[in-house]
Amino acid sequence: QVQLVESGGGLVQAGGSLRLSCAASGSTFSIYGLGWFRQAPGKEREFVADIRWTGGSTYYADSVKGRFTISRDNAKNTVYLQMNSLKPEDTAVYYCAQNSAPWSDRIHAKTAYWGQGTQVTVSS
Repeated sequence: QVQLVESGGGLVQAGGSLRLSCAASGSTFSIYGLGWFRQAPGKEREFVADIRWTGGSTYYADSVKGRFTISRDNAKNTVYLQMNSLKPEDTAVYYCAQNSAPWSDRIHAKTAYWGQGTQVTVSS
């Protein structure tokens, strides 16, 4: 059974940085696409970034492009989200996701496995 555990969230001032980690178990990690999503209070969950199973391609929401970086370490079964120049509007619960089907270029949220989320709060 696939399990995803996020960590690294917290409280940070605007302009600061955080690095989120998501440790995966229960599957052959290296053949699955991965992604990060977030959900702010009163809003729907939204796409943040994803990374191809090969790690060679990454995609970002326009709102985070140039500030956030997604990466993966297959040796550690871990995906990361480096978040720089944080803004109060980045405040949300951040979730990692892993595709249920291998060898995909993009994350497929409707069928993915999900972590429990980690809270990120950016103060102004």
